[in-house]
Amino acid sequence: MQITYLEMLSPKDLNPADSTSAELRIEQAEIPSGELNRFFYLAVGRNWRWTDRLVWSLADWQSYVEFPEVQTWIASVRGTPVGYFELATKRAPGVVDPDGPVEVEIAYFGLLPQFTGKGYGKTLLTRAIEVAWGTPGAARVWVHTCDLDSPHALPNYQNRGMKVYKVEEETD
Repeated sequence: MQITYLEMLSPKDLNPADSTSAELRIEQAEIPSGELNRFFYLAVGRNWRWTDRLVWSLADWQSYVEFPEVQTWIASVRGTPVGYFELATKRAPGVVDPDGPVEVEIAYFGLLPQFTGKGYGKTLLTRAIEVAWGTPGAARVWVHTCDLDSPHALPNYQNRGMKVYKVEEETD
């Protein structure tokens, strides 16, 4: 499996998508819900072999989403969830200053299967990057994808202005 890591080092590098859908609403899930994140992880990741969190208990999920560094955002159309993204904020490596620069990872991102191919992913990723750059102290936004993910994932990241900084081959 090939894993591709991408980053953006300035909010000026964002190439926003044309808003293809005025009906797409994107809102933060302000009440941490492990069940909600588990639902999206399973429903979105099913086709892309997301497996690292399959062993998590509901208590693990709840503990994770209660970290203040984790944000969950939900996209919907006419009240129906279509996708989500999770952001995880971390101190930049080697930074000990609590007010120093942070990195924001787009930890998970995706659409429910019936909503792919409609342009929602471009708009949702644009919003994910905007929210990430709105994090106090944000100096870097990054994400990783692999060749098991949607074939639209890597081009979407690159079309929004993210640059590849590392590619790894992982064997089972």
